[in-house]
Amino acid sequence: MWITRFFITLTWLSQTRAGVTHTDICENVITECKGTAVAWTRCYEDRIATCNQSNTRGLMVNHFIRKKVTSFKEVEVSPTLDHRVHIPSSALQRSRGAGSEDEILLVATVIDSYFFEDNPKPSPPPGRGRGRKVLPVQPNHMRGTVMGGLVLVVRAGNNPVSNLPQPITLIFNHNKQGENGTCVFWQESELEHETGHWSRYGCVTNNTGTEFICSCNHLSFFAVLVNPEISVDESNAEALNYITYIGSALSVFFTINSLIIYVYLQKKRPEKAIGVHMNLTGALLCLHLSFLLCSLWVWLMKEKEEGWVCRGLGLFLHWSLLATFTWMALEGFHLYLLLVRVFNIYVRRYLLKLCLVGWGLPTLTAVICGISGVYGKYSLKLMAEGNHSSTAEICWMSSQFPQRLVVSYISTVAFPCLVILCNSCMLGLVVFRLWGLRKDHGGNESTNRWKKMNKEKGTRLWKDCATVLGLSCVLGITWGLASTTYISLSGIYVFTILNSLQGVFMFLWSLALTYKSRSDDDSSVRDPSSQKMMTTSFNN
Repeated sequence: MWITRFFITLTWLSQTRAGVTHTDICENVITECKGTAVAWTRCYEDRIATCNQSNTRGLMVNHFIRKKVTSFKEVEVSPTLDHRVHIPSSALQRSRGAGSEDEILLVATVIDSYFFEDNPKPSPPPGRGRGRKVLPVQPNHMRGTVMGGLVLVVRAGNNPVSNLPQPITLIFNHNKQGENGTCVFWQESELEHETGHWSRYGCVTNNTGTEFICSCNHLSFFAVLVNPEISVDESNAEALNYITYIGSALSVFFTINSLIIYVYLQKKRPEKAIGVHMNLTGALLCLHLSFLLCSLWVWLMKEKEEGWVCRGLGLFLHWSLLATFTWMALEGFHLYLLLVRVFNIYVRRYLLKLCLVGWGLPTLTAVICGISGVYGKYSLKLMAEGNHSSTAEICWMSSQFPQRLVVSYISTVAFPCLVILCNSCMLGLVVFRLWGLRKDHGGNESTNRWKKMNKEKGTRLWKDCATVLGLSCVLGITWGLASTTYISLSGIYVFTILNSLQGVFMFLWSLALTYKSRSDDDSSVRDPSSQKMMTTSFNN
């Protein structure tokens, strides 16, 4: 009888052991917690305190530390060679709570950032996750790429730890000099239908060049986001909207005035350069006017309504944008003929040919896109404070069009970048020519004449700076500041202000042309270098 009881006991123990091996091992905890109704991170924190560290083959799980530590002494653990955690005694004592035990349980491990994506796929095979993973887009929260693709998990005691007077220190090693990064932690959403997000609240980042040192006042899931994208909160987004709409309205008003001035100058002294400026100003007028109309129409129409008017306005906006950059490119081409190919540049019906390119190319592109069904209502999902979602809409390229990203990148990213690059080279050539003219002019003057002209150096420098700034606006160099919007919030403001007010700057440029025209009529004595540069810039 006792032999039978012995075998029964062994069988029960083996079955129990097998159950623990397959269901309670630490390797399977994340996958099992993902299927629960509660937040999987809370489930994971609870279960890693009691899970079996051995895997299905009886081997210990790598990068997993669980041990008892004394709460009256600071402790430092390293789950991997690239991750270290230093916890002060004050944090350990707070995690102990009201208990009288001197020892508490400390768990530190790393998990794959794959599990923090919106709609995770089946668990990746062991050994993966060393590469970088791109996190899902979470507007108005920290976004970026998790360094190393690993998230550091730290759990101590039984009580939640937050608002620590003496922060814990987390060290992430890296070997890339000059890499930007931000210490963040994973914050679960309180809403059932919303996902969590990365936040830097309570964490301070220090980059020593070889490691990121994160000082955080709580325990959680930690990571370093490399080159995190700049997020805009609700107040700044509203301010940027006001700047954009007011700036576009002012640009519409001032571009109309600029066209009147150009018509006056063209009648007074016909010049090819004035004709090019006039066409660019007309394209800018269409751009800002179409933007305001597209925004207004979406605001007036019903939520799900999308008719031919919205599609037509989207085509108008896209055509205006293409026309603006095309005429900016033609401004650069015209400047090239004036500065580089000074002689033998006569072209029969030159301005007519420029108009065929400046207006014909955008029209052809917009018609093809319109026939393909590109245009419609574009919707962009935003995340406001408190993780509440909202939607921004405009008549543009339809969000439902399958090849929208391809069309958008080619026509609104690649083409403008090419124009800005070429025009930047032309602007550099202008600066070089200005410097050369000043140098040559200064060397040819006598001593007394040089002393007299030296007094006017400040005025000449101001004129040169005004010429360069004006040409920067005409050539569209300010649009190149789009790259700064990925660096800082101030870059977003600078880009928005300069480009929404481009019509105002074009008006100031037209005033400068008017002043130059009057100066040419009233004065017979001119500064040779300045006059040569102005003639090169404005005349054909």
